Amino acid sequence: MQQALELARESVGLAHPNPVVGAVVVRGGKVVGRGRHIFDQCDHAEVVALQQAGERARGATLYVTLEPCCHTGRTGPCTKAIVQAGVARVVAAIADPNPQVAGRGFAELLAAGTQVTVGPGEEEALRLNEDFACWVKTGKPLVTLKVAVTLDGKIAGKPGEETVISGQASRGEVQRMRHVADAVLTGIGTVSADDPLLTDRTGLPRRRPLLRVIVDSRLRLPLESQLVRSAKNDVLVFATDKLDKARQETLERAGVEVVRVAANAGRVDLQEVIAELGRRQVLNLLLEAGAEVNGAAIACGLVDKMVLFYAPRVLGEGGVPLAHLPKDWFASGPKLSRLSVQRFGEDFRVEGYFHDVYWHHRIHRED
Repeated sequence: MQQALELARESVGLAHPNPVVGAVVVRGGKVVGRGRHIFDQCDHAEVVALQQAGERARGATLYVTLEPCCHTGRTGPCTKAIVQAGVARVVAAIADPNPQVAGRGFAELLAAGTQVTVGPGEEEALRLNEDFACWVKTGKPLVTLKVAVTLDGKIAGKPGEETVISGQASRGEVQRMRHVADAVLTGIGTVSADDPLLTDRTGLPRRRPLLRVIVDSRLRLPLESQLVRSAKNDVLVFATDKLDKARQETLERAGVEVVRVAANAGRVDLQEVIAELGRRQVLNLLLEAGAEVNGAAIACGLVDKMVLFYAPRVLGEGGVPLAHLPKDWFASGPKLSRLSVQRFGEDFRVEGYFHDVYWHHRIHRED
C-alpha cells in the first residue's frame, strides 16, 4: 500500500479533475504491476497496473488507494477489469467519496467473488483526495487559507506594506502547497502591496497551469504588475459591475480574463467566486490574501482548512491582523479541529480544519 500511495503522490498536479490514485498488483510476494492515474492518459491506475501485470494478475492481490469505480465515464468500470483479470483480492485504502461509487465498487467486487479489504493507508489516502472529495460532494473547491504570521498574530506592519515574516523553509512549503492547488486567490490589496507573481515554482509537472485569481471589485489591477505582465490566460480577475469597460478590454488584451459577479456590500461576492471556480473544475483553492479577504472568507464559511506559518518574532504595537472579523466572532465562530503542528526551519506550521469534506462537510465524524 505504501508503494500505491507513493504512485498516487506522483499524480498530484496531473490527475485533476479526477482523484489521484495509485495501484500495485502483487503475486507470490512480488510486485508484477504498478499504475497511477494521469488524466490526459485516460486509463485509471488499476487498469494501468493490470495491463502491466498481464496474466500474472490472475490470483493476485491488487492494492489501490481508492475504491475502484463501477460506472462508465471516459473509461469503462475498473471493477469489471479487475474481475476479468482474475484478481483474487483487492485491498483499498478508502471508499470513493463520489456518490456514483461510494461503496458500490466494493459491492460489485464482493458479488463477483473477489475478496475485499478496506483501511490500510486510510489516513494518507484521505488527505491525498480531500480536495476531490470536497468538489465531488459540493461542486466547490477545497479552500485552504494560508498565512504567515508573527507570534502576536500580525501579517504586516501596516496596511499596504510588504512585511517578510516567514523563513526560507516555510516559503518552500508554500510552493509545495501551490503545486497541489489548482488555483491561488488573493485580493487587490495584496497585489498593490506585494506585487506577487503567485506561480508554482517547484519545477514539478502539472497538466494545467496554476490559475491565479484576483478579487478586485473596481478593477484596479495595475497593468505594470507582475501578474499582468506574466499573464498567459492563467490570470482571472473577479470584479463587480462598477468597472471601467475600457480598462477591462485593455486587461483582456494582455491575457487577463475578467469576470463580473454580484456585489456584496460593495465588494465582490466570494460565494459567487467560489461557485464559479468549482464550475471551472478547480478542486483545490489556496487563499493567500490580506486581512480583509481572509476575514470575509472565514466569516461566510468558505474556508475549509487553515495553515498558519508562525515565525519566532513579535511585531509589537499596531500591525495588521491575519483577518478582520466581526467583534462577536470569538464567541460565536467555529473552532478549528484536527490540529497538527510541524516545524519548518525556525518557523512552525499550525494546520486545522473547519470542515470535514468526507463526512457531509461537517467537522465531526460520526461512526
